[in-house]
Formats: sequence, C-alpha cells, structure tokens
Amino acid sequence: MHMLAKIMKPYSESAVRNQDFILPHLQTLFADRKRVFEIASGTGQHAVFFGSRLPHLTWQTSELPENHAGILAWLTEASLPNVLAPVALDVNDSPWPVANADAVFNANTVHIVSWPAVERMFAGIGRMLETNGILCLYGPFNYDGQYTSASNARFDEWLKARDRQSGIRDFAAIDQLAQAQGLTLIEDISMPANNRLLAWRKTGINPGA
Repeated sequence: MHMLAKIMKPYSESAVRNQDFILPHLQTLFADRKRVFEIASGTGQHAVFFGSRLPHLTWQTSELPENHAGILAWLTEASLPNVLAPVALDVNDSPWPVANADAVFNANTVHIVSWPAVERMFAGIGRMLETNGILCLYGPFNYDGQYTSASNARFDEWLKARDRQSGIRDFAAIDQLAQAQGLTLIEDISMPANNRLLAWRKTGINPGA
C-alpha cells in the first residue's frame, strides 16, 4: 500500500514554488477559522503543506473524481488527522457536497475554467460560506484590462491557444462576482511570479441565498 501511494503521487512544481509565500498570509487570515474547504485541490500538495502547518484547521479537499487517487496518495503518506479525503466536486454542480465552511481556499482555477464556470463557482461559494467567512483566491489577475507583466501576457496567450474559454481574468470582474455573493475585499496581496492573493470576507447575504 505504501509503495502504491508513492507510485501514484502526482507532483506540481508550481505548488512547491508558491506554498511558502502563501502560508504566512493564511496563518493570519485563517487564524480564527475552523473548517477550510479547498476548491480544486489538484495534486493534494497544498492541502498537506498547509494542513500540517495550520493544525487548528480541518482542511477539506475536493476535486474531480479522476484526481482523487493522487490526492489520497499524498494524504496517505502525510497521515494528517486534520486533512480530509477529497469529496467529488465539479464547480458547475449544484448543490455542492459540503454545505458550509467558515473559510474557502482556491489556487489557480479561475484562469483554467470557462467564465460561466467561474460564475457558478462564486455562486457555490456564496451558498456555502458562512457569515464572516473568508475566501482566499490565489493566481494571476489583470487590472484595468491590462496584464501585470509580459510573462502573464504570454501565459494568457498559451491558455487561450489551449482552450479559448480560459484566460487570465480581470480583478474587477472577479470582485464583482464576489460582491454579488455578499463578499467584501479585505486583502489584495502581491505575490511572486506576478500572482496575487485575494481575500474577501462575507459581510452580507448573497441575493441568491
């Protein structure tokens, strides 16, 4: 079983590069949180890294079912009591498999999925996030319709060549979706490699609730 887990473990170089920079901000933003729902846990590396360093949190992983084996390989090896096995999640689905949480974390998804999927993702967050809950979103964003770097422009070109419905999103459009769900921006943090860490607090009731 241990050998199987080692063979199945996927690996994300970007997760390793960004986790040390994200952690100190989550230590502050999630200091008084209890249950974090991670949307699209990917390989599971973030869940293991953050879960091991934020032991006061219950960290709930989620992913498409075909990616569960890789996440479970990381979780089996780490054996952390506060990091939970992934639930099946497609952001387009309603309802989501977890009804509520006081924090939500997501990294590098909104530029991968289509814009309608981003809209449904925020609708799902609005339904599940408790009042005063915190949403943290990590990734590249444009501002005022402009790329923040030449490398982000090249990345966006690559994304759209791969899938015309994907692409780096404009901060204002994302913030508008958040506001529609009763979320108020509390942090916009510059991160390495021309990424941002955005954080919102749920201060109101979303219109669709």
